[in-house]
Amino acid sequence: MAGLKSSMMVFMLMMAASMQMQSSMAQTQHVVGDALGWTIPSNGAAAYTTWASQQTFRVGDTLVFNFTTGIHNVAEVTQSAFGPCTTASPISITTNGPASVSLTTAGAHYYICTVGTHCQIGQKLAINVSGPAVAPTTPPAAPPTTTPPPATSPTTTPSPTPAPVSPPTTTPTPAPGPSTTTPPTPSEAPTPAGATPPAPETTGPSPASDTTPPSPPSPSAAGSLTVAPAALLAFALALFY
Repeated sequence: MAGLKSSMMVFMLMMAASMQMQSSMAQTQHVVGDALGWTIPSNGAAAYTTWASQQTFRVGDTLVFNFTTGIHNVAEVTQSAFGPCTTASPISITTNGPASVSLTTAGAHYYICTVGTHCQIGQKLAINVSGPAVAPTTPPAAPPTTTPPPATSPTTTPSPTPAPVSPPTTTPTPAPGPSTTTPPTPSEAPTPAGATPPAPETTGPSPASDTTPPSPPSPSAAGSLTVAPAALLAFALALFY
């Protein structure tokens, strides 16, 4: 904000200086004939023609005609009246000297003295007025521009790349080997009649090698054992009845 106010102040000062310069340039005063003044020149109209060729006339300038009141005057006339020094119907006329005439329009302007034959013997002036003076303009100082700092983009930290996960190592289960179980021993073939059967396998201590197995009962003894119970049964029944 302070920079903007400062720039505006500088701009206003420059404008004021420019206007003052233009005003001073627009108020240029041209003393007609310089030291000769506004009178009848000795060498005729060429004196004022030479003087005018050395000047630059612009809109806003002022012509100063130095003459004695009652002896001379100054009248602005048209181009057609300027050549033959026609004094009737001038554009403007000033009879009191010195006279100041402002140049308000661009183009050719014609002035004569209408007293007697003063115009015919050389008291006449033709000038060409240019447009208004253009003061050198300085472009206004641009207000300082504050460049905003560039927006800071959020910094994205790259995520660490995960280490490749190795697949779990599985140890193959060995295939079961062939069974080492000993197949059962086939039963021994029956012992033929008359042969001694093998001794049964025992888990206890082995009997003495000299023990002889008991002999099976004879058929007669078996028959006696069968008859004894039957007799006992008959005896019991007899007692009962």
